[in-house]
Amino acid sequence: MKRRNFLKRSLLVSGGALATGAFANSFSTTAAAQDSVWRMPDEGERHAATWMAFGPSADVWGRKLLPVARENLASIAKAIAAHEPVKMLVREEEHDIAARLCGPSVTLVVQPIDDLWMRDTGPVFVKNEAAQAGAVGFNFNGWGGKQEHDDDAQVASFIADAVNTKFIETDLVLEGGGIEVDGEGRAIITESCVLNANRNPGVSKAQCEEELSRLLGIRKVIWLPGIAGMDITDGHTDFYARFATPGVVVAGLDLDPDSYDHAVTKRHLEILRRSTDVNGKKLDVVVLEGPSTVRAKYENKEFAAGYINFYVCNGAVIAPEFGDRKADNNARDTLRDLFPGRDIIQLNIDGIAAGGGGIHCTTQQQPA
Repeated sequence: MKRRNFLKRSLLVSGGALATGAFANSFSTTAAAQDSVWRMPDEGERHAATWMAFGPSADVWGRKLLPVARENLASIAKAIAAHEPVKMLVREEEHDIAARLCGPSVTLVVQPIDDLWMRDTGPVFVKNEAAQAGAVGFNFNGWGGKQEHDDDAQVASFIADAVNTKFIETDLVLEGGGIEVDGEGRAIITESCVLNANRNPGVSKAQCEEELSRLLGIRKVIWLPGIAGMDITDGHTDFYARFATPGVVVAGLDLDPDSYDHAVTKRHLEILRRSTDVNGKKLDVVVLEGPSTVRAKYENKEFAAGYINFYVCNGAVIAPEFGDRKADNNARDTLRDLFPGRDIIQLNIDGIAAGGGGIHCTTQQQPA
């Protein structure tokens, strides 16, 4: 279940780790000033579109992974585009490459970008009681200043403008991969990411919850410890636990006792099994173990070999497969049980996995 490691070629210079620290240091909740009651819909609700970014570069990904990461992105985009519109940000100089790989079913939108992780850089879309849309910008700071992000920091506001949606500002610094919601007011968040001093120094759980109530309609938070400093995200939620429905959570378990995620995933399961939904009913927790083996060609120490990072789109679930037939089939069958009526589409994403990410990391849903 390893994820993006610290990519030496793209680290910021000393002092960059708190590049957006001014947001966090001046953090104060603003619930009293809210002008709408916002709600972040569950990912399984109907989408207007999926946003992605054709953003891998040789500087970050290296020459070996660059072409396969692009091909993986294109295959994800085309699989989703069979079910709903896909809009792909792309640098002007790479437009022709993206057009060739993605084909006519994917709409390309020219915009400067640093990388491909739209889940983290894109806006978090919300709706109010009148079904009007909003887009929250969470001040992307390169996962706590670990990677250059001048262009990616502009992605959330750019997309909000592109779809003519109200842009909602906050002092909180976080990424979409660090928060999972059920659409009814329940959220799962990793402390190691959102309460990390490299994003929100001095911000308490209570302050964070109050602001997320204003922004996303969150009423209850399940705090998972996560683990900081082991990957570039400091332990995003979407590699640990996901809501299938408001009362059902699918959670990863790392069975390798030598893995840094072994103990933490066991602890997460304990917490989730004691947790309840917004109505006080115990959650149904479904365990989804990772593969025992992966294909050797792109295997490395950052390889993200887990099934939890799937993406739910209109009529389908887009999920990875890693060449371990037994584990791949078990993941397919489990997702089929969890998402009845949706096609389960498994893709080889070895290049993106070798870069420490997954399918969910590359996407951001725009609700209908």
